[in-house]
Amino acid sequence: MVAKQPHFLLFSQVQGSGEPADDCRWHFLLESLTGETVVEAADEEPGMHGERLELLAIIRGLEALDQPSRVTLVTTSRQVSRGFRFGLSEWRNNNWQWESYGRRVPVKNFDLWQRIDRALKFHRVECRTWRIDAAHAAPAKEPEYEPVEEPELSDRFAQVAQGVARGARAIWSSWQTRECESLEASSSAR
Repeated sequence: MVAKQPHFLLFSQVQGSGEPADDCRWHFLLESLTGETVVEAADEEPGMHGERLELLAIIRGLEALDQPSRVTLVTTSRQVSRGFRFGLSEWRNNNWQWESYGRRVPVKNFDLWQRIDRALKFHRVECRTWRIDAAHAAPAKEPEYEPVEEPELSDRFAQVAQGVARGARAIWSSWQTRECESLEASSSAR
């Protein structure tokens, strides 16, 4: 009998524009499908920004798991999502290089992608991309004479993460129900 791997949702977020004067932060939230937060961490990384911070948040989330697990990564970064889906195996086979205008050049952030590749030897990761559009992130505008406070990005992150987690749990439970029903049907047919 093979033991089932636990399934987690990993949400990653980056704050800051990447300008030297800005505080650039990474944040990850690791949640079980039952909805309980397993691990949440955030930190500042001076001199880093964008995709590199996003990759660092993902690495820290994967390294926080103490056993081989199934992970659904939820990220806002299309580049990270494409890297997971299409790039990793090709980059690994090409010694962490890719072709750019007829020349072989190192993959951007290859040191972090290599750490992710090592983590994938233990964990099964599926990547999903989610967006926060300006129209959806802010509440409906009030009349001009009343000031409107927009929610903090981290508050919006928590709201969206909770919504995605509820949706993932609903999908997971319906899938498990269908799997159990098909197993019952196949065993009763015997």
